[in-house]
Amino acid sequence: MTDRYDTLVVGAGYAGTIMAEQLATRCGQQVLVIDRRDHFGGNAYDYYDEHGVLVHRYGPHIFHTNAEKIVAYLSRFTEWLPYEHRVLANVDGKNVPIPINRTTINVLYGLELSTDDEVEQFLAERAEPVDYIRNSEDVVVAKVGRELYEKFFRGYTRKQWQRDPSELAASVCARIPVRTNEDDRYFTDSFQNMPADGYTAMFERMLDQPGIDVSVNTDYYDVADKIEYEHLVWTGPIDRFFDHRFGALPYRSLEFALENEPTSDGSLLFPAGQMNEPGEHVEYTRRTEFRHLTGQEHDSSTYAVEYPRTEGEPYYPIPNDETRALYKQYEALAAELPDVTFVGRLARYQYLNMDQVVGQALATAENLIASLPERA
Repeated sequence: MTDRYDTLVVGAGYAGTIMAEQLATRCGQQVLVIDRRDHFGGNAYDYYDEHGVLVHRYGPHIFHTNAEKIVAYLSRFTEWLPYEHRVLANVDGKNVPIPINRTTINVLYGLELSTDDEVEQFLAERAEPVDYIRNSEDVVVAKVGRELYEKFFRGYTRKQWQRDPSELAASVCARIPVRTNEDDRYFTDSFQNMPADGYTAMFERMLDQPGIDVSVNTDYYDVADKIEYEHLVWTGPIDRFFDHRFGALPYRSLEFALENEPTSDGSLLFPAGQMNEPGEHVEYTRRTEFRHLTGQEHDSSTYAVEYPRTEGEPYYPIPNDETRALYKQYEALAAELPDVTFVGRLARYQYLNMDQVVGQALATAENLIASLPERA
């Protein structure tokens, strides 16, 4: 480690790691990556718990994408294991697929619908026409009607966001499709796989490049005046960078309780990787059994019970008109700083999937590299 770098990268998650890798390998830069946590990998960090089970510290991370460029880039640093995520929701005492599909409706209502047309007619008879989609409640009731909205969406959303769906942007619930066939996969992307050795191993290979130094347990504000650098890449909360000048951008956080049970025959505990609890009478939102996701064979199984929280690590930006307006004020300040690059979900206050963060980081790195003066 030296005292002078071309670029200081704050945050060792996807955005910061990819920016560092690109600047080091393509431009020969000396890059320092720092993170206030005790590890790199951001929220995708995984590790082996005391039982020897590979778990995700910050909740389930399932990689899926339709972008070949993103797959090609990450495949330089990992092999892959096929995994198609499936989710069951406990509704009316029955475990049914979510997103809602033909099986969901048949099980809940004791029907035997057998074609897409029959399901479309069933939903059309219950859907409530909405002239103008204003929020997440509108987007759901316009698709499936009030009853299914109440059973699957309202309680879960109120727990997750501490806001009624009518108070959230339509994009929140619009992320979850409704299907008329029997496809019970949570995602339908062309590429659905997990890193064969885990996410942490993938990040380690990304950062293992000439020119990159990594320092964890390191807060930017403790070292900013002690390190010389030409450019700063900021992947943390943008409002924190500007000392909350216009006020704090709100986030929802999560708390995870890890449970382990023996499975002497190597079996799995849950019938699907994720079990949702949409009802407000249950405090948690979902349970995730990690061995479903990783394919690990083991004589016990660890699962995470997920509790939404107001305080804690910033996980989910809260998308509505007020927060967008507040972010725009910070974005304007960021635009005035040519020597600072803001990238990633916290720096841009966006609700992004992993592949979207990868794509954003690659595009941002490309633009930054193009703006750099040529080295002599």
